Amino acid sequence: MAYDEGVAQRLREAFAGRGDVVEKRMFGGIAFMVSGHMCCGVIGDALMARVGPERHAAVLERPHAREMDFTGRPMTGFVYVAPAGFESDRDLDSWVQTCLDFVESLPPR
Repeated sequence: MAYDEGVAQRLREAFAGRGDVVEKRMFGGIAFMVSGHMCCGVIGDALMARVGPERHAAVLERPHAREMDFTGRPMTGFVYVAPAGFESDRDLDSWVQTCLDFVESLPPR
């Protein structure tokens, strides 16, 4: 499965200046790893967001978010966001910050 390079570029720009971000091909798309932890990524044209189990239910209330069911079962702590949900830079930045809030709470790898 290919991923939307335009979305990937927007994520690169969102993470610009951070020395702890690495890109990695994953799930048929691309993931952005922060301090060794998967943070977010792009699968097809959707944003894959790692929000953590505590925020999972609340995040699903946000427009255009749905459960990540890559394996055929919902993956708690991860959601997909349709393109309309991160169309503006402000919306994308909000999703990235939500992901960072969770990932930065984890011990570094």
